[in-house]
Amino acid sequence: MQVHQHKRIAVVNGGGDCPGLNAVIRAVVKTAILRYGWEVWGSEDSFDGLIKPGKLIPMTLETVRGILPRGGTILGTTNRGNPFRYPERNERGEIVFQDYSERVIQKVKEMNLDAMVLIGGDGTLTIGQRFCERGLPIVGVPKTIDQDLLATETTFGFDTALKTVTESLDMIHTTAESHERVMVIEVMGRNAGWIALEAGIAGGADIILIPEIPFRVEKLVEKIEARRVAGRPFSIVVVSEGATPVGGSQIYREKGIEDPFGKLGGIGAIVAGMLGSRVQLETRVVVLGHLQRGGSPTAFDRLLGTRFGVAAVDLIAKNQFGRMVALDDQKITSVTIAEAIARQRLVNPQGEIVQAARAIGICFGD
Repeated sequence: MQVHQHKRIAVVNGGGDCPGLNAVIRAVVKTAILRYGWEVWGSEDSFDGLIKPGKLIPMTLETVRGILPRGGTILGTTNRGNPFRYPERNERGEIVFQDYSERVIQKVKEMNLDAMVLIGGDGTLTIGQRFCERGLPIVGVPKTIDQDLLATETTFGFDTALKTVTESLDMIHTTAESHERVMVIEVMGRNAGWIALEAGIAGGADIILIPEIPFRVEKLVEKIEARRVAGRPFSIVVVSEGATPVGGSQIYREKGIEDPFGKLGGIGAIVAGMLGSRVQLETRVVVLGHLQRGGSPTAFDRLLGTRFGVAAVDLIAKNQFGRMVALDDQKITSVTIAEAIARQRLVNPQGEIVQAARAIGICFGD
């Protein structure tokens, strides 16, 4: 039996929840304990376990029993817990920001942690890179339903979100046809149109609007009216939350303490309003919102999350820090975290998937 150096590691997830997170946590814990005989700790609510007392908990095989099919994360998460800019209320009830990065570093030292597995998207991994530059041993795992991390072929969570949106479009399709309506469905994705594009094709959309291809409302009207005249008096319009009209800008809403400009969203209602005054059909808008983040992960996301978790622990065993596990040509590999967060993976307007959509008559509004 091979003997490995004993280590104590922590697993941290940050940002929005995502189907498959529990698969990664489970794989990290089981690999660390069963393959290497290490101790594992879990940081509750992102970095809070390293900032606040009582929120860094021991992880055992029993802790992760039965969590593989569960959505969300057993550790909890937040997108408002940046240790370098941590929001708190002062005695006057005002939000002020504190730099608790040194507190995190000291906690790692106090706990004798040899490494951290950090699961997150570009925001969380950017925080991780800052800690790497200050000497913390971190291995990253990519997590986002938006599939906008360039350094990996895909991320866990995307497949489940894609399935959820496609099934929603199937259901919306029947009511759109029954009532002869234009149904505008707003989906997530931030600056990348992958969810809208792929679910739109799979769900039989007539129009797909994505951030990478600015649209003209006149083109949408032409498409909808052509369908009506041809005896198809209904249309399905899938709109990515980051989509914009030609010459326009992205729509933000729900300003928050970590979002001075607000969160992307609201373009669906604007598109529905534009169409409502121009087409001879009733127009309705559906915002799928956080429905896309929930539910039991697909088999693909469970498998990918498991492979990522195992690979992350193996990187720690090799003392290869400052790296993120990734999928390349269906094989697990790794890249530097700095490389992973350098650029976003965006839809190529001239790419094969967009061209396939155009070939079957889908309109992009350009």
